[in-house]
Amino acid sequence: MTTVAPDMRVGQLLRGWREQRRISQLELALRADSSARHISFIETGRSRPSEEMILRLAEHLDVPMRERNALLLAGGYAPQYTETALDDPAMGALREGIKALLEGYEPYPALVVDATYTVVAANRGIAMLMEGLPEHLITPPVNAVRITLHPEGLASRIRNLPQWRGHLLAQMERQIALVRSDALRELYDEVAAYPLAETGADGGHGTEHGEDEAEHAYFALPLRIEHDGRVLSFVSSISTFNTPMDVTVAELAIETLLPADPATVAYLQSLTP
Repeated sequence: MTTVAPDMRVGQLLRGWREQRRISQLELALRADSSARHISFIETGRSRPSEEMILRLAEHLDVPMRERNALLLAGGYAPQYTETALDDPAMGALREGIKALLEGYEPYPALVVDATYTVVAANRGIAMLMEGLPEHLITPPVNAVRITLHPEGLASRIRNLPQWRGHLLAQMERQIALVRSDALRELYDEVAAYPLAETGADGGHGTEHGEDEAEHAYFALPLRIEHDGRVLSFVSSISTFNTPMDVTVAELAIETLLPADPATVAYLQSLTP
């Protein structure tokens, strides 16, 4: 449930989001069809914004849906957006849709994570990559970033670990800059402190059956990961839901791993019954 400190006024919160986005009062006023004077009065508490104004400013400041509810509460209004648990009967159609999407992507790996990278659904392609990992990492709730960068997790199998680790940490840094999440910051501090796994961390210059990685013209940074004596290469794509009306849905992200070379395609398809 969204809560806000009783002494935290909506104007202070809006000013914090505006400063975080590095937008001037005048620029925000122009975007929201208001005036810099009115924005200033809202931020200093001299003017109480309407519910419509709070939502309009939040929209132009790209405030996450969860935090929009916090703004409304601080302004004395009821939350606008529901937060429904994913296992709620009302989410049945969403769950079935996600399941069909993940299964339809097989044999290629795909998963769905929430705002703190907790895995809420995954297909058999992901299960294949996780084979043989220790129980303490794969016992639910499973965290995708933790299982990827932990020295006992996939990190020991990733051939270009320094590059992939840098990509994941940079992605988390961008997310932390957009949202205010203590849980996400704690996760970042944890995984950033992990030592680089010795096995497989070849900086992206490993070979497979005498074939150098440079022979592949990758169109994006690949995840090069060992499985059953082979090196598989994937590029990652992340999708979110358009125009969500529920906090839970707004925070879901679907990550698909697209094979990055013909050898990976052939191997994964050979596993399909």
